[in-house]
Amino acid sequence: MKITQPIRELMSFARQHSRYYKNCLADVPEAMNSLTELPLLDPASFWIGSERLEQWPVLTAPIGSAVVFKTGGTTGGGRLSVYTRAEWQATVENFGRSLNRQFSPGDRVANLFFAGDLYASFLFIHDSLAHVDTPITEFPFSGEVDPPKLADAIAQHRINVLAGVPAQLLTFASWLRQRNLALPLVDTVLYGGESLFASQRQLLAQVLPNARIASIGYASVDAGFIGASHHDCMEGEHRTPDGHVLLEIIDQHTGKPIEACDQKGVLVLTNLHRRLMPLLRYPVGDLACWREPVGTPQRKFALKGRSGNSQRVRVGILSLMTDEISETVRSTAGSDDWQLLIEQADGTDVLTLKYAVDERSTHIDKNLEARLIERYPQITRLRGAGLLQVRIQSCRFEDLARHPRAGKSLRIVDLRCYDQHDREVRDGSVDPAQLP
Repeated sequence: MKITQPIRELMSFARQHSRYYKNCLADVPEAMNSLTELPLLDPASFWIGSERLEQWPVLTAPIGSAVVFKTGGTTGGGRLSVYTRAEWQATVENFGRSLNRQFSPGDRVANLFFAGDLYASFLFIHDSLAHVDTPITEFPFSGEVDPPKLADAIAQHRINVLAGVPAQLLTFASWLRQRNLALPLVDTVLYGGESLFASQRQLLAQVLPNARIASIGYASVDAGFIGASHHDCMEGEHRTPDGHVLLEIIDQHTGKPIEACDQKGVLVLTNLHRRLMPLLRYPVGDLACWREPVGTPQRKFALKGRSGNSQRVRVGILSLMTDEISETVRSTAGSDDWQLLIEQADGTDVLTLKYAVDERSTHIDKNLEARLIERYPQITRLRGAGLLQVRIQSCRFEDLARHPRAGKSLRIVDLRCYDQHDREVRDGSVDPAQLP
């Protein structure tokens, strides 16, 4: 990927004003022809010190006219992501324009994303909806609304669009199914923050029989707007927001760019608008593959699960941080060798934390589970709703999965199926399809 003048100016600005980039780009020549000559950003080192914004070396200026969000983890340990107000407005304006295709005039939208504790999703969707050209009405409930209140409000106000994270939508759907209720008025479900799998879609279809189910788009609080959801996108597919970001897919083993279609690698982002907290070749933590050839405008890509070396694991409303899990396993079980397996079974997410020890102990297993729940109390809520199972397994070191080519140990093993989904077609109906 050739370096354009805007990228050159962004790199020069980051070198000059960010101590972090000045250090990590010290050996990189000013004159470069290709983006691949720039090293991939190391997320572990990037986030060190972000909780102390005045000293964080990544930032290019003191915090002034800005907005601050938490990217995940516990209240005390979550990394902080910072936008200037102008950068935030540019992000939500671009994302809002991408949503025009998802709505019809007169739609009434329930915003069920989460707010508070520096979470970004509710505010991000709220601000983005303000930039949708199609005339719509927002009902900003947030994710804390009780199912009975939501069901009554949908009927009373003729709400026809639900937007939220899968865990919240599935909790509501489960409540409806337990009472043999259905809401035929809802004709659109827009989800974000996590993938939605076949069995989960079946549950939604039972209680929302007329609903078209689609991604609201692909974004994260750290990376911003990453991918737009169009009607020609299959489940898991998004289109590159040209002019807002540059996306690359990098081979996990060789580090070389992948340009061929359907070849999986690490998704890497360069944000063209962020200057206060620059993102140059930032691995977003997901695996992806291209669906269209090089040079296609708004080139389509498909998400293929979490990267094995991701710093953050998103499962429903949970954001699990690998460094926090490491500290928990080390302090509880005395082991530095662990692995988190993510599976999907009958509409339920299954998390298995495996750790290597010489002698197995049921007592340690129970203590480790208790410590994990103490750090991530949302586990209890998701368990109660039937949306999550957590398993703790001691094992031998050789039982931990490794990269098939590199032989490296993997912290995250995502075993969920991303290959069989539904495709939206132009008339808004749902057409069964299978990814090639």
